[in-house]
Amino acid sequence: MKSLNISKNSTIAIIGIRSGSKGLIDKNIKLLNGKPLIYWIVKTALNTPEINRVIVSTDSEKYAEIAKSCGAEVPFLRPAEISGDTSTDVEYVNHCLAYLKDVEKITPRVALRLMATVPLQKSQDLSKIIHNCLNNNVDSSVIVTEAKQNPKKALKIIKTENGEKRLVSYETETGVGVSPTLRQDHDKAYFRANAIAFNPRVVSTTGTLTGNIVIPHIISNDEFIDIDSKADFEFAEFLMMKND
Repeated sequence: MKSLNISKNSTIAIIGIRSGSKGLIDKNIKLLNGKPLIYWIVKTALNTPEINRVIVSTDSEKYAEIAKSCGAEVPFLRPAEISGDTSTDVEYVNHCLAYLKDVEKITPRVALRLMATVPLQKSQDLSKIIHNCLNNNVDSSVIVTEAKQNPKKALKIIKTENGEKRLVSYETETGVGVSPTLRQDHDKAYFRANAIAFNPRVVSTTGTLTGNIVIPHIISNDEFIDIDSKADFEFAEFLMMKND
């Protein structure tokens, strides 16, 4: 892909790594293939020609030093009030954009929300969603991958009035809906592969990272893993060794 002529500070990647992970303690700095998990997405962002700066938002001095050692900037620490279990990505992204505007007098043309938990993200895919934002009248572009199971095939367990458990379709809440259906009977469904490029104005105008007009960039399931458990770490290491 031909690189666009992009001025300094016009495309900024923002990576959030709060320190309070409970499912897997210190997940964002846990070693993966000999490097802290945060290293891999920082490296990918730094190797993406269109990205001018890579900023990590964290509430931890320890995490900040590790992020800096990986090559990222950490110009501030994230406030505790937006670093809890229920804090959203929009909050820390908005905090970062406000810092850039108020302190550095910068409003990037495109911003990216990236995640440390996606270590296999590729530079060419980040370039693609940046180009989608720059070349089209859109709010954002999101990397997605096809769902292995269509959400309409999901099931759930409910309780009857007398407390008995029943298995029903998640969509219709009927037992009939539990019956198997063909994959071909459903439209393809996709999930975020956890990279979003967006026009910063959508954060303030819609309170979201995507806005309403979103261009997809589809990647293979084989190219995506979002780490949330010890087993995910082991699988990611396997994929890294396989691809070496």
